[in-house]
Amino acid sequence: MRFVRHFGIVLIVGIVLAVLFSGLSAGAASGTNWPAWRGPSGQGISEEKNLPKEWSATKNIKWKTPIAGRGHSSPIVWGNKIFLTTAIEGEVVPGAKAVAHIDEGKEYLHPDSVGADRKHTFKVICLSRDTGKILWEQTAFTGTPYDNRHRKASFASSTPVTDGKYVFAFFGTEGILAYDLNGKLAWKANVGKLGTFGMGVGTSPILYENLVIIQGDEENGAGSFIVGLDKKTGSEVWRTPRKVQASWATPLLVSNGKQAQVITVGNEFVIAYDPASGKELWRHKGVESNAIPSPVANNEMVFISAGFPAKIAMAINLHSSGDLTDTVVWKYSKGTAYVPSPILYGDYLYLTTDRGILTCLDAKTGEVKYEGGRIPVPTTFTASPIAYDGLILLTSEDGDTFVVKAGPKHEVLGTNSVGEPVYASPAVADGKIFIRGEKNLYCIGS
Repeated sequence: MRFVRHFGIVLIVGIVLAVLFSGLSAGAASGTNWPAWRGPSGQGISEEKNLPKEWSATKNIKWKTPIAGRGHSSPIVWGNKIFLTTAIEGEVVPGAKAVAHIDEGKEYLHPDSVGADRKHTFKVICLSRDTGKILWEQTAFTGTPYDNRHRKASFASSTPVTDGKYVFAFFGTEGILAYDLNGKLAWKANVGKLGTFGMGVGTSPILYENLVIIQGDEENGAGSFIVGLDKKTGSEVWRTPRKVQASWATPLLVSNGKQAQVITVGNEFVIAYDPASGKELWRHKGVESNAIPSPVANNEMVFISAGFPAKIAMAINLHSSGDLTDTVVWKYSKGTAYVPSPILYGDYLYLTTDRGILTCLDAKTGEVKYEGGRIPVPTTFTASPIAYDGLILLTSEDGDTFVVKAGPKHEVLGTNSVGEPVYASPAVADGKIFIRGEKNLYCIGS
């Protein structure tokens, strides 16, 4: 099924997304670091306390730094350095166009698909965590991209990941690059041609021991794969083919106490792999929708969701093997998002729609604690929620962050704004919140 052809409001973002699971990856034990998409666990959770609860364009902003270009990737933090990516659009290149997309034997171009006819410069940028000063920037790619992006998205949607020695930045077909923390290029690798229906790349790399792992799903599924690269050299350690059409979800690294697993979400299948070898551990029927939200998990279950065309949330037992088909712990069929990922915080799983309407479920049983939890104003969300200190933060495209009390009763405690649009998910490190706006990176601190 080509669900993507009928996208009306596709928002392919850096969702979408890079993970490290506590105890499995370098740096995960450090509470002052936010080394990947959605932080140390890849699930948007910070253990920090006493973070700022109020801010505005003129209050509790420690610094803001203009960032050139267009990027929906999230900032990551290691020590006193912040890393992020951006894509700077240049002039039209005569004759340049995206790879052809074929549907039912005919070539088509999505009406919101743009960008491959222009020259672009993709960059990796490092800033001081304490001052916001740009310490270095490196050009990862210059030229015309292999495929288009959605007009509301970015060619820099994949969030980088770091182990404290190297920063790994993924730009789809244009390659993955490793830099040391001073900006010296260690290696560059090309993993394959990734057509994305002209919507752009959203998945982010994750780390496991000596490997960088990338979920590379392309539009027809014929060339889809998951691959493990050596962190030091970029050479392939393993590659496993996947018959899954294009997805934008970032895989999640988890453990059931006995076995590390990489959970991947797709339209046709949800598949768990051994991160050391790429061997398939189990599979389940997929979301039968556009696979954009990333999964979340505890050591018993993984929680999968999708929002278009079907709305589905389900819990799968991590102590499983083989073909699970329709075997689930529980299933829920409304309240899910097209783009933002859910969040698992304490005993509860929180689903959010693209309009920020919250549903709270008991993670163990799927019992509904509340539905229809609304924010004060109508708006749209691309960023995924984060949580800390008993709070859940939802940041809208308008740049407003709604502070919601965690727990089985819905309560909005406040609204904060940076005063410009936001599409990237926030990061938390060293008692500060980092929010990437459309034009600026903000450091929020008391």
